[in-house]
Amino acid sequence: MLKLLGVSSSGYHAWLNRQPSATQKRKDRIKKRIQVIYHASKENYGAPKITEELRKEGEVIAERTVGSYIRQEGIRA
Repeated sequence: MLKLLGVSSSGYHAWLNRQPSATQKRKDRIKKRIQVIYHASKENYGAPKITEELRKEGEVIAERTVGSYIRQEGIRA
């Protein structure tokens, strides 16, 4: 299968055992926090209010980024 895909076996095993990056860990943490804030608001908050809540908690994040994460998670205000 590796030969068919043109991937070396060492590259495959390196990919298989790779740890998530700091950026990916931050994204996952923020997405979980967005879910919590969204459900705590009885599913009313959209990107602007969720961004405001995240900023109150000390997170430095743009509203556009929050909107992107919300779409990825399939959340609708």
